[in-house]
Amino acid sequence: MRNKLLYFALIFVVFTFTSCKKDENVEYDINKSYSLTNISYGSHGKQKMDIYLPEGRSAESTEVFVLIHGGGWHAGSKNDMTASFDNLKEIYPDYAIINMNYRLGTVSSPGYDKQIKDIKKALEHFQDPKYNVSDEYFLIGASAGAHLALLYGYGFDTHNNVKGICNIVGPSDITDPAFLDGNEPYLEYAFATLVGPYTYQQKPELYEEASPVTYISSTSPPTISFYGDADPLIPNSQMTLLHDKLNLYGVDNQATMYAGEGHGNWSYANNLNFILKLYDFINTRF
Repeated sequence: MRNKLLYFALIFVVFTFTSCKKDENVEYDINKSYSLTNISYGSHGKQKMDIYLPEGRSAESTEVFVLIHGGGWHAGSKNDMTASFDNLKEIYPDYAIINMNYRLGTVSSPGYDKQIKDIKKALEHFQDPKYNVSDEYFLIGASAGAHLALLYGYGFDTHNNVKGICNIVGPSDITDPAFLDGNEPYLEYAFATLVGPYTYQQKPELYEEASPVTYISSTSPPTISFYGDADPLIPNSQMTLLHDKLNLYGVDNQATMYAGEGHGNWSYANNLNFILKLYDFINTRF
């Protein structure tokens, strides 16, 4: 098990920011496991996901991991999380897993809120009785994917089906003035593909609406976060703003800031620390 964890740690946070299989009429034997690729959950070309169904699953007990890739809301794909998907199968063979694509944002068709709608649609698709899995989810997101995981889990999970969130270097409050400290070229484009061609000064209410911290309450799901204090894209204040508010509302949470680390691609020691903390968090809460 420890060797598996070591390997998992090395590849889990190495994410990149840069034929459709139809199953409408398929019946899946609960006594068999399945690894399915490019399953459509909507009509758009990006609305596809990879799925793992464990052997012996049931709607009462088979909980679901959901992987959400990064890419600044305008790039990336589920392929960036394939290694994590494969390793979750090894470490948690009795859980179901979704690794999802979502529609990418552009200035004219921004990510918010269509990407939140895609998460909702993917989870609704996975509740088809043929999959025979629970409606309890643990969301794992990286960068923009972490932002989407937090935003969905805090603000749009109307039935409280999200039971935990792993946030890896995710923006938590895009109204934070610290985002303007040297990141203007990136933010000018990245935020425009999230909320459209508007600055915070032009539409502060839109930036607040697209910020996960806006929705935190006493019923928000347990959250574990990981950041690097030398991240050139995500200010250190994002962790503080998120976890201070979680603490204010008494939400179960953990946060780790790695000294000298950036936006992923962390050292071996910190990767191992990351996966051991995440493994413990999942085992005690999900």
